[in-house]
Amino acid sequence: MTPARGKRDLLSVQDVARDLPALLERASRLKADRRAGRRRHTLEGRTLAMVFEKPSTRTRTSFEVAMSDLGGRALYLSSTDLQLGRGETIADTARVLSRYVDAICYRANSHANVLELARSASVPVINALDNVEHPCQIVADLLTLRERWRRTFRGRRLAWIGDGNNVLHSLLLGAAAVGLDLTAATPEAHRPQRPIVAAAEALAATSGATLRFTTSPEEAARGADALYTDVWVSMGDEAERADRERAFAGYQINDAVLALAAPEAFVLHDLPAHRGQEITDSVLDGPRSAAWDQAENRLHAQKAILELLLPRRRR
Repeated sequence: MTPARGKRDLLSVQDVARDLPALLERASRLKADRRAGRRRHTLEGRTLAMVFEKPSTRTRTSFEVAMSDLGGRALYLSSTDLQLGRGETIADTARVLSRYVDAICYRANSHANVLELARSASVPVINALDNVEHPCQIVADLLTLRERWRRTFRGRRLAWIGDGNNVLHSLLLGAAAVGLDLTAATPEAHRPQRPIVAAAEALAATSGATLRFTTSPEEAARGADALYTDVWVSMGDEAERADRERAFAGYQINDAVLALAAPEAFVLHDLPAHRGQEITDSVLDGPRSAAWDQAENRLHAQKAILELLLPRRRR
């Protein structure tokens, strides 16, 4: 495989902040094509290596189907199946895979590992989730919001209720980039990382978005146009389960919290959900849930991302 010249990576939402309007428009068109039974093989002959250190349903499936729909192919590589599991370095793995494939997506335990892989790979690297960010999820989230709000984010406010985790980090950056107001309600001890907040605030200063932070779920939900939550105990946090469940006991999206939002507000959840903890069955399965559209949109967002990082070869 010939090393890519000027290759682009997607390690953080910041890497595609300027591209988000075009990415969302392309994802919307790809979604319409698929629903009409059309497949455009823009990545014919391309191969994506999928290196996963954590389990996955939506990320793995959406990337595999995305490559198939675009005429390419995806190889699933569990870290336990690779020589990574026997001590080969991430850098050496990146150098080898770069000789075989056109791009690598990496679902990693550590953001530092993602950065190391990207530094050593000569092909594009996509962050498919790590402990700091989940950029692909947020492209799908913004696509879902755009669909519901008739293609505009101006004058809308999204409320996050829960942990200041990797999903919120990417959501802050994505909302700030597109001019979407965001209020995040988290316990004081679980606020998002300050460097991420600072980067989001810099983007918001240009876009006009307003970012607010509170410890009150009710304050965040009141008058919001959409509510978003995630699990209280993310992968890697299992040892803290009891402490986290106590800390987040009041941070549930239920019928009472949803009633505080705008009349047409809807609810997002990136899934999997721990029903009865961060969200109730009545909300997740109710008419104001957008979680299933959100999950579907992972596929279309992934296609647009792959096309952006792997432009069509000239014949």
